[in-house]
Amino acid sequence: MSNCINSGIRKIFILTQFNSFSLNRHLSRSYNFGNVSTFGEGFVEVLAATQTSGEAGKKWFQGTADAVRQFIWVFEDAKTKNVEHILILSGDHLYRMNYMDFVQKHIDTNADITVSCIPMDDSRASDYGLLKIDGKGRIIQFAEKPKGSELKAMRVDTTLLGLSPEEAKKQPYIASMGVYVFRTETLLKLLRSNCSTCNDFGSEIIPSAVNDDHNVQAYLFNDYWEDIGTIKSFFDANLALTDQPPKFQFYDPNTPFYTSPRFLPPTKVEKCKIVDAIISHGCFLRECSVQHSIVGIRSRLESGVELQDTMMMGADYYQTESEIASLLAEGKVPVGVGENTKIRNCIIDKNARIGRNVIITNADGVEEADRTKEGFYIRSGITAILKNATIKDGTVI
Repeated sequence: MSNCINSGIRKIFILTQFNSFSLNRHLSRSYNFGNVSTFGEGFVEVLAATQTSGEAGKKWFQGTADAVRQFIWVFEDAKTKNVEHILILSGDHLYRMNYMDFVQKHIDTNADITVSCIPMDDSRASDYGLLKIDGKGRIIQFAEKPKGSELKAMRVDTTLLGLSPEEAKKQPYIASMGVYVFRTETLLKLLRSNCSTCNDFGSEIIPSAVNDDHNVQAYLFNDYWEDIGTIKSFFDANLALTDQPPKFQFYDPNTPFYTSPRFLPPTKVEKCKIVDAIISHGCFLRECSVQHSIVGIRSRLESGVELQDTMMMGADYYQTESEIASLLAEGKVPVGVGENTKIRNCIIDKNARIGRNVIITNADGVEEADRTKEGFYIRSGITAILKNATIKDGTVI
């Protein structure tokens, strides 16, 4: 959303899947384009999967292309019918980009579709759609998440993208970012006829367009970009913000990141050790240790708490000192982290109640586990404490 605003794009549809209530609330609070003085004229409209009419309204989106197809009528609406190009973005990526440079390349090359791409190394190449280009930047081959010999066949000379020979040796693949510009008529034609049963842009629409001899161009984006669509990538990208210096900076005055104002007081810190950490607004930290971690809004860490390699999402509300004392007297657990609790390699979701003398370290190195009835699960070795979960005093995970 902030990339759109900073790029001067003001006509935005957001296609959401199930369980999107908190996202919808965040969008309405943060991006009110009715405030002309802040964002200028434009609109942000949420198109939820359940809002479609007839039989389609009973189905969740089957993929990225299917999501756009189910709302194809919005491109014929009065306020969008004269739009010549449509930018399609993914909601689970972290990067800073001027989309107008991207769109300009699309226009200058007279492309039907332009795919934003990045150079990629061997270790992660098989996780992405890979492409080959000719000398003019036109995509001539596309393979979605290839493995083995198919992966090796997608190696290219990335000096074509402007990389130095040293960089090209380390990054011999061109990966799609899942960010596209379509000529409107091309998009509608593909969704309605040529690819009327295709559900996904990356694995179906783009390869089909390349094979059907559409002018599909590549646009190089050689800057920080991270797909945060998995627990591990989300966790790693967030904790990387605590590095010195971080690979990704939020503090660029020319391209600020917009979010909802919270009107919270500053954080209060009493005799704490804080190393390489980000502490959000409205927290209470008492005689605790926080290392290589992120502490979210309204968090409460009591004395003796040790937080390391952890992302704590925070809380939606405060509890008063009297409420906390009353809960403790009854043997219950208040929101936050109780005394002498040790937590490592963990994501703590909103409003979690973690008691006293708890140990969450996954010392056995378990990679995957589902213990949702006990308030947590483990993905890629990372323990995730569920939203609103209660972890009782003395628990060991």
